[in-house]
Amino acid sequence: QVQLVESGGGLVQAGGSLRLSCTASGRTISTYAMGWFRQAPGKEREFVAATNWNGDISSYADSVKGRFTISRDNAQNTVYLQMNSLKPEDTAVYYCGAKLIKTRWTPRGAYEYDYWGQGTQVTVSS
Repeated sequence: QVQLVESGGGLVQAGGSLRLSCTASGRTISTYAMGWFRQAPGKEREFVAATNWNGDISSYADSVKGRFTISRDNAQNTVYLQMNSLKPEDTAVYYCGAKLIKTRWTPRGAYEYDYWGQGTQVTVSS
């Protein structure tokens, strides 16, 4: 079992930045692909970014490419999402997911993940 806890959300003005953290416990994340998803009210959970087990491959949703950066520190059992140039449409609850796989794959479907955190709210004001 892996427990994931997200932190770092909050209220920020458009154009601002936030860094989200996802800290794992129970097992090392060094054999897990990790991803960030978000869910706005009345919408489905959508893919934001993912990184493979050692962080040398990342993928992004088109809507955040060039603004968001996913990174990981396996020694600290933590994954980060640096969010710059935030827009009001980035407002959502952000979730961290873990997928047990040690390949070059960066899963983009929410159904592909084995574990989830409880989420952290990000609100971007205009």
